[in-house]
Amino acid sequence: MFQGSSALTLDAKGRVSVPTRHRDALTSQADGRLTLTRHPDGCLLLYPRPVWEQKRDQIAAFPMQARALQRLLLGNAQDLELDSAGRILIAPELRTAAGLTRDVMLLGMGAHFELWDAATYTRQEQEALEQGMPDVLSQFSF
Repeated sequence: MFQGSSALTLDAKGRVSVPTRHRDALTSQADGRLTLTRHPDGCLLLYPRPVWEQKRDQIAAFPMQARALQRLLLGNAQDLELDSAGRILIAPELRTAAGLTRDVMLLGMGAHFELWDAATYTRQEQEALEQGMPDVLSQFSF
């Protein structure tokens, strides 16, 4: 289970270093093989390959009404590998789609990660906090 947030920096080639605490798990769980794709919220999703393969099958089975979502998720999916320095290369198309420039946030979301432009993430987080708790969480206690 991946959790926590990490402030990272894209280098001039579009690479980002995966934090060591996650890198070790990704190496042992997926031999450093990952898949990166778009998310409708404007971020990128980063999956260990075995987890992505399960998700990919679920997405491929969506009904025709969800064709646009299939295109977004499957049509933009790119397989990656951690390099010897623990970095991943984010393709220009995906960087542009998510508005990634220099400062990014990597969020552990359980079985996968979200990769956000740092300013966009801060804005989204603030908007979510201002909206308050959704009704679905009314029975949840911290």
